[in-house]
Amino acid sequence: MYQIKTMNQISPSGLARFGERYQISDDVNQPDGIIVRSASLHDVALDNSVKAIARAGAGVNNIPIPSCSEKGIVVFNTPGANANAVKELVFAGMLLSARKIYQGIAWTKNDTKGNIEQRVEKEKKKYAGSELMGKSIGIIGLGAIGIQVANLALKFGMDVYGYDPFISIDAAWNLSRSVKHAKSLTDIYKNCDYISIHVPLNDKTRYMINQEAINDMKNGVHLLNFARGELIDDQAVINAIQDGKVSTYVTDFPNDRLAALEQVITIPHLGASSSEAEENCVVKAVEELKDFLENGNITNSVNFPNVSLERSGGERIGVIHRNIPSMLAQIADTLAKNNVNIANMINKSKNDYAYTLIDLDNQIDDSQLANLQAVGGIIRVNVYPSLK
Repeated sequence: MYQIKTMNQISPSGLARFGERYQISDDVNQPDGIIVRSASLHDVALDNSVKAIARAGAGVNNIPIPSCSEKGIVVFNTPGANANAVKELVFAGMLLSARKIYQGIAWTKNDTKGNIEQRVEKEKKKYAGSELMGKSIGIIGLGAIGIQVANLALKFGMDVYGYDPFISIDAAWNLSRSVKHAKSLTDIYKNCDYISIHVPLNDKTRYMINQEAINDMKNGVHLLNFARGELIDDQAVINAIQDGKVSTYVTDFPNDRLAALEQVITIPHLGASSSEAEENCVVKAVEELKDFLENGNITNSVNFPNVSLERSGGERIGVIHRNIPSMLAQIADTLAKNNVNIANMINKSKNDYAYTLIDLDNQIDDSQLANLQAVGGIIRVNVYPSLK
């Protein structure tokens, strides 16, 4: 029986996919795995029993990745599971920005003069906007969300530019051929009426939209940020709005300074807040946890490489270790000295860590397992019982 600890309110129908072999609760003492949404784990003492943590969402800033890696805890996320929800909100934000719908609604709600129906025709002139058809949009980051935004923008009749120097092969297959390939961010800045950013937040992308970047943009540009607040320098945007360089800024990450500005449309982090997105994220997180806990396969890990090996039916071990020379030789040599024969094996690395998944011809006992775990550089060894 596998033990799963939930750290938030998680969709019951999604959790049901674990099946009868799993005990799921928010008060499990020695969990094999944890499934979490927004709850912070930075100050949570993780039991040695924890082998994996699945984040039902894309961002993992609520999980202590470095310490998890050092303990051999595989951390999963669910990229793309909420892509449709975010894509739809991006276009809602773009339409609000283009047509001044937000400002017009605010006028009707806040009007205190009465007889509003008699003054609509006169007042509506203040909220005249522009159509999206024929306008240009630049998509920075062509992952699961960026691709959907780009493809939908084409259906709105927009001229679409895409920039992503690290686009995956799978992503490229899903991107329409009609999307123009921007060779640099400058191509996006100089050519686009709308710019939507869809990249992860890290040291290289933090405040990538700054004063220098905005200076290269077209006058009257519309900025959309449904990825992470710190990708865009708020003060640079505020300055650009005051100077007339930026027409509107639509962000899913409000703060007091931005909310006070009429030309900033602040949305309370609703990008993935749909029942469908929440369900999709939980289902994907459950599938990732199950495959790892039962078979040792890793899919969508943020701290260890993706590794998948079809099972032969016999016992299997998953060796989490440091990405240093001679590790494979030491693992194979230790198993051979302990009369454990390798039937099949796969090894991959990711930054400072690596993962070796091994199918065995015979079972490994406690003493043999202890000898393997004693090898320098090995962080953790998980055993997956025979399927026979």
